[in-house]
Amino acid sequence: MWSISLVFNKFLQILSKVSINDVVDVLIIAYIVYKILMFIKDTRAEQLFKGVVILLVATQLSEIFKLHTLYWVLVKILEVGFILPFIIFQPELRAGLEHIGRNTKIKKFSSQSNSRYEDDSDGVINELLDAIYDLSKDKIGALVVLEGETKLNEIIVTGIKIEGEITKQLVCNIFSPNTPLHDGAMIIRDMKIKSAACFLPLTQRKDLSQDLGTRHRAGIGVSEISDCLTLIVSEETGSVSITKSGKIYRNITRERLFNILKSFYKRKSENNFNFLRDLLNKSDS
Repeated sequence: MWSISLVFNKFLQILSKVSINDVVDVLIIAYIVYKILMFIKDTRAEQLFKGVVILLVATQLSEIFKLHTLYWVLVKILEVGFILPFIIFQPELRAGLEHIGRNTKIKKFSSQSNSRYEDDSDGVINELLDAIYDLSKDKIGALVVLEGETKLNEIIVTGIKIEGEITKQLVCNIFSPNTPLHDGAMIIRDMKIKSAACFLPLTQRKDLSQDLGTRHRAGIGVSEISDCLTLIVSEETGSVSITKSGKIYRNITRERLFNILKSFYKRKSENNFNFLRDLLNKSDS
């Protein structure tokens, strides 16, 4: 009982020395660590983070137990391996920096742009959905990328330049089998078809369902490196899926997809896209 009182008194002494600055400092660090953990969740970087933690713990234990040789080896591994994550995980780091840039930029006040999105989005969305669900009915595969704040110029140049209005006829014609542009992704920027037959990066995730083919993996891959929204039509089942931030949501109904696209265009100029995840979660409940 005496030892418990002693520990309690020591604890109170430590608390008495804690200032507001210390509390703020700890809260800031805790918030940063939390955001990093949430950002790397379900990515390759998550496995790297676990490996680094294990190495750090092993290094400290080897020092405590005077395992000098093991300690020296582990320290050298940490020193040499410091630069490797920046090379191996360049896409994740790029996506993270772009995410920071989007969330900290000064918001542009453009009433003309906002009103244009409001006036035009319904017609464009309906044209796109007419095409998507016609392709779905006929089990014709399609991959459509709606560009967000992160520009996809390096992907756009891999395809054929279109610069056309979004119409049901044009979208269906592009994805019709045995046509020159059907095999690849269509990129949409500012409610116009920018290019078609584009090559997308494939996701490297190992935890995905085995029934997801190249088209779905490409849709997930591009959503991992940008803030785009990707629409996917399966040629095997005709089901419509969407990907966002490395996540895939399958069997999306037309009504649900209309609301998602409406929110996407309405809030495209805002600082973050958490609204989409909330909308999807609400629809699932």
